[in-house]
Amino acid sequence: MILDEETAQRRAALRSLLAKPLLTAEHDAEALVAVRRHLTYLREWLARETGWRLQADPETARLFVTTPTTTDATHPARGRAGEPYGRRRYVLLCLALAVLERSDAQTTLGTLADQLLDLAAEPELAATGIEFTMDNRSERSDLVAVVRMLVDWGVLAKVAGDEDAYLSVAGDVLYDIERQVLAALLTGNRGPSTVTAESFEQRLTALTAEAVPDTDELRNQALRRRLTRRLLLDPVVYYDELDPAERAYLISQRPAITRRIHEATGLWPEIRAEGIAMVDPDDQLTDVRMPEQRTDGHVTLLVAEYLAARQEATVDELHQFVRGMAGKHTAYWRKGVTEPGAERQLLAVALEKLVALRLVEAGPNTVRSLPAIGRFAVDAPTIRSTEVMEPR
Repeated sequence: MILDEETAQRRAALRSLLAKPLLTAEHDAEALVAVRRHLTYLREWLARETGWRLQADPETARLFVTTPTTTDATHPARGRAGEPYGRRRYVLLCLALAVLERSDAQTTLGTLADQLLDLAAEPELAATGIEFTMDNRSERSDLVAVVRMLVDWGVLAKVAGDEDAYLSVAGDVLYDIERQVLAALLTGNRGPSTVTAESFEQRLTALTAEAVPDTDELRNQALRRRLTRRLLLDPVVYYDELDPAERAYLISQRPAITRRIHEATGLWPEIRAEGIAMVDPDDQLTDVRMPEQRTDGHVTLLVAEYLAARQEATVDELHQFVRGMAGKHTAYWRKGVTEPGAERQLLAVALEKLVALRLVEAGPNTVRSLPAIGRFAVDAPTIRSTEVMEPR
């Protein structure tokens, strides 16, 4: 179907927001202009279909996305080299944001580190076992990773200096603090200072809790919004993971919901007996791509094919399979893949992607295939005829 120019522009603007919910004039000038041009349409569609709020001005556009679940740990924050954040980096990120909120218009990396140390020394944080000294390169590296992510987000703008010099204790870095971007980071439904719960899980639930609808019309609206969010954000929505009301509503309203998503975003519904996946033909609206090139991408695809042919496999079986594939493809894969123990890291990377894409569930000793992995099954070729055509 050929789209008219207005529809194509609206779709591109919405896709920009879904791919990157925080746009800035410095990093995303073209996308920001498109969002502001179609701001009325985007706000109305997002409010109606998802309940998400869209805020935009000449410098920023912020889509306040709320995740379908607070228990999914398969899409962590990552550094510029692709490494996932650990607990220490998440704590540093939160402390850095708290410091920046109280800072002047500019700060240096060294000043930020000193103020972080002051916050980290408070009894409540010290009681958790998290300690920072910034005396070793590892801790400074974590701080630099957090700061570089804030630069990528547009919260900080580098004025002078280089982070590598700070790592070597040979220099400092000066930043401007972009307060408009900083103020738009939090996406919870209520302010953190209003939450009185004590445990982390209770606090997270309180931050993301929504009002309970009190009429049938509002309940159906809430169901539609929750399901649309999941279809936009989750790689696959399986029926058996939904509660009875959600499952019944999605089955009955599936054509209308998927049609509206497709018209607005260009995502195509892939519908199976077990659930629905909204597939992006341009492979842009995802943080985990498959298939990918190079060694890890090839390993992931081969493991997916292996698991697509069986319901379950042990981790030992998969290690053996990857060892065999490494020997077979050693001429094309990176060096060291046939060394003892190399299969463990190769498999770990593959399973991390397959779990994030909702294609498998991985336990300590076994891996269970989920229905959507069937799209990677490879059947034996079928010979339709054995007749030999004689030349005339």
